[in-house]
Amino acid sequence: QVHLVESGGGLVQAGGSLRLSCADSGRTFNMCYNMGWFRQGPGKEREFVAAITCSGGSTIYTDSVQGRFTISRDNRRNTEYLQMNNLKPEDTAIYYCAAGVTWAQARDSRLYTYWGQGTQVTVSS
Repeated sequence: QVHLVESGGGLVQAGGSLRLSCADSGRTFNMCYNMGWFRQGPGKEREFVAAITCSGGSTIYTDSVQGRFTISRDNRRNTEYLQMNNLKPEDTAIYYCAAGVTWAQARDSRLYTYWGQGTQVTVSS
């Protein structure tokens, strides 16, 4: 059973940085999932942020975070990361990690099997 737990959110000023972590504490088999990050801002729908393949060899980003955010993973620790630099007020949202999707569909939140509970990121201007 996959159990995802996000951490690392908080309040930061515009231009600052945060690193989100997503740990899978429940995996009992040596399985490897493609993983992603999504976010949901106030009054907005959940949107795709970034995704990474099981091996970590391929990554994709939404245009608004390209060059500012970096997704990575450490499979030995069953943990996924999202390094967020040069944060902007419009990045304010609840950030969710997700796992279990085919790579071709990694931008579609409806197709992920497992989700974390979310962590709040607030960027002040």
